[in-house]
Amino acid sequence: MNRTYTLKRRADQQAQTRQRIVEAAVELHGSVGPAFTTISMVAERAGVQRHTYYAHFPTERDLLLACSGLAADRDPLPDAELWRSVADPRQRLQAGLGALYDWYARNAGLIGCVLRDAEHHALTKEVIQLRMGPPMAVYQDVLGQGLNARQRALLGLAFDFFTWRTLTRDSKLPRDEAVATMVQAIAAARSR
Repeated sequence: MNRTYTLKRRADQQAQTRQRIVEAAVELHGSVGPAFTTISMVAERAGVQRHTYYAHFPTERDLLLACSGLAADRDPLPDAELWRSVADPRQRLQAGLGALYDWYARNAGLIGCVLRDAEHHALTKEVIQLRMGPPMAVYQDVLGQGLNARQRALLGLAFDFFTWRTLTRDSKLPRDEAVATMVQAIAAARSR
């Protein structure tokens, strides 16, 4: 009986240690970015030794997958299936972009650092494509119904985090105006 209790307590402690390491890494990824986060930084922030870090995460890929999984669990990307039933394409686009832009606003620090690093850090690029590629493909499918090639190109631009950031942070447009600007631009490309 005592051995079972001891094993359970040890497993709980290991799970807590692993969680601390992942949370420390996510915090660092949102401040310095995954490409500039070192093992020493994560271990120090998590309050563990390097060998403990390696016991939980033998490779950088293991850690990045755990971090992206935690971030996705905490605040998943919007569900495109919710927009599929909106018959009017313009309203569907407004709903979809609005939900995506709200997600960007909630996750701006982390996603900004991660996407910046994905430009030059192959592993970050791989993980971001793994986590965001499939949902973005579904967004393109659901929100791109009935759009011509030019409109689909603008839709891709509208989905882009840096487009959102330029519209809201740099140009200081409120969320609804940023969405309306992109919806109008996409609609205007129909007639050309």
